[in-house]
Order: sequence, then structure tokens, then C-alpha cells
Amino acid sequence: MATLPLLPPQLVTNARMLYVCWVPADPAAAALLLPEGLAPAENRAIYLNQYVVDRDEQTSHFGAYSLSYMGLDLDGLDVDADTPGRWWTHYFNSSAAMRGYAIERGIPAEAGATTLALEGDTLVATTRAGEVPIIRSTARVGSEIGEVARGHLRYLTRLGERLISGRYAYVGEPVTPFEVLSIEFLAPDHPTYALRPAAPLEITFGFYAPRASFCYPGGEEPL
Repeated sequence: MATLPLLPPQLVTNARMLYVCWVPADPAAAALLLPEGLAPAENRAIYLNQYVVDRDEQTSHFGAYSLSYMGLDLDGLDVDADTPGRWWTHYFNSSAAMRGYAIERGIPAEAGATTLALEGDTLVATTRAGEVPIIRSTARVGSEIGEVARGHLRYLTRLGERLISGRYAYVGEPVTPFEVLSIEFLAPDHPTYALRPAAPLEITFGFYAPRASFCYPGGEEPL
């Protein structure tokens, strides 16, 4: 499978995924990471997706990998009433092949790895940039699947001078109950530190899904 060309779209199934959004400690510093023409959402929310694809058989051609990506919710580019458009600022992927695929589409892909460790009802997700731990998220999660989530997400990238809008279809199975306990930025000298959460922590959205499936990327078009 690894020898086949990576052509869009790619399918990923049953990833273990922690997705959290929060109000940043320094909204002005976070907004500086946006390109000209894009504005932060009214609530200035930051998003972080930490997930693991455990087996090659869960993807059409990517193979197993782990990924953390993050950035800003955007103003005026909502997919629907509950789903804002989003700009990628950082993207840490364990697969070299997938990083190449992402870079071709304007995603700021770097080498990194993510782990999700569940002990009892406590989930700890750790993101590494290269070998350096930079973010640790801790949540209390249940074992019951709540309402199945489905729809599209919209992520924006930049290719040369063009902004590209991509729509990513997804189906996920978030658990209930769910509570974010902490989001820790572990490396003050790392560029991601500009997106650290305010204290006290103010979560605007979040879920843990032991099974999340999606197409990668979706329909792409110039913004």
C-alpha cells in the first residue's frame, strides 16, 4: 500500500480523537498568526485536535499515524451555525508520507507525534514536536456513546498567494460524559505558546471520540 501514490481524497476510519477549543491567554498574539484577509472568530477561540490512527487498515493509503493540529476559529467563514471555518497554524504528524501530502496542499506540516493514554476515566493526550513534548491535554471521559456527530469541517490553507478552502466530511462517536480538566503548554519557547489558554481555562467546545472517521481532504477550492 505504501508504494501507491497518495491521491485525494483519502479515507481515515475509527481514529481515537480528542478535539478541544478554548479562549486564549493572549488573543492579540494568536491573531498575528492569521494571514491578511482572515479575522479571528468573535470569541477568539483556538482549536486543537489530537488523534491517533492505530492500524494501517484504518486508512485508504496513509497507514497508521498520529497527528496534532491547531489554529484559530475564523470570522465569517462558518460551515453552519455551530461550525466555524478554521485556519491551521501548526500541524505535527508522525508520517513522512502524509506530511508530504499535507504540504502539497498548503498545510504547515512538521514532524511530531501524539499519544492518547486512557486510564479509567482519565484521558491524557500528549503532543510532541519532533521529540519535545509541547502540549498535554487531560480530560475526564465516559464510556457511553452520545449522539453521533456528522457533517463537514472547513479548514483554510495557503498555496503561494492563494487561500484555499477545504471541506472535510466526518462521522464521529463522542462519548458522554466529557469534561476537559487541563490544557498545558509545556514549552514557553515554542511558537505554539502564543495559542495557550487563558487562566482560568475557558472551554468553548470539545469532545472525545474513540471512533472518528473522515475524508482527507474534502472539496478544495480557492477562497
